[in-house]
Amino acid sequence: MSQGPPPNDGSGSEPDSGHQGSTGGDADAGGGAGAGDRPPPPPGSAPPPAPQAPGVASRDGQPADLGPRFLARLIDGILLAIVYSVIVVPVFIGSVLGMGGGFGFGVGATFGATAVGAILNAAITLGYFTFMESSRGQTVGKMLLKLEVRGPAGGTPTTEEALRRNAWTALGIIAVIPFIGWLLAGPAQLAAAIYIAVTINNAATKQGWHDTFAGGTQVLHRG
Repeated sequence: MSQGPPPNDGSGSEPDSGHQGSTGGDADAGGGAGAGDRPPPPPGSAPPPAPQAPGVASRDGQPADLGPRFLARLIDGILLAIVYSVIVVPVFIGSVLGMGGGFGFGVGATFGATAVGAILNAAITLGYFTFMESSRGQTVGKMLLKLEVRGPAGGTPTTEEALRRNAWTALGIIAVIPFIGWLLAGPAQLAAAIYIAVTINNAATKQGWHDTFAGGTQVLHRG
């Protein structure tokens, strides 16, 4: 007598298959949820710093205001005046005496001495600021006031940048123009200084026209 298939007692393969499918579905669901979620940032954490704009000096100090910068220039001006009196004034007097014959102050002797003095003064002033700022970012006045010049890339300015930044200090060389040069040199330097002061005061970054002309230099206060 033939026997039929064994009765299904509820423990066969069908319940097992259903159990495995349920487990697999749960695992898939759990994996999908883990891949899609991102842990939130911890409370109170600072946002990542914004990228620095090109051509702007490093912000490891505060932009220096007009007052300290004026005092630094004043100190440097006093220092340069001492050097000028030691070097340029004797040359000026010697030029007058040599060209005028004794103590004669003719037109030619006066113009020649003025031209020599203007050239020496421009060379000393421009050379001083260019060398000090390109070598260490500070003149003597800036050292005392805790100021520092930074180049467009954030480091010490290059020689070219320092030269362009301080080119206006050599406007006194206009005095070499015959007859009217000595009348124009002083006002030209004064007008340049006033314009630079106005542009410094009006800029949020305290960068004057000469800083822009140099490619984006900036004076920072490191106190």
